Amino acid sequence: MKTSYDPAVDALYVHFSEHPPVESDEIAPGVVFDFDADNRLVGIEVLNAKARVATDTLGAAAE
Repeated sequence: MKTSYDPAVDALYVHFSEHPPVESDEIAPGVVFDFDADNRLVGIEVLNAKARVATDTLGAAAE
């Protein structure tokens, strides 16, 4: 698992796999699950991350 944070758009992404996503589903406003061709969860995107995630987590993800 790997995390990345883009402060320019305030988005956190949690990568579970290197497989490319082929489908996405917004399960809640600003929370998007990405699925691969076999319908496996490969990542989660969290928009407006500063309001949803502890700031120390965002700092670690940005490194």
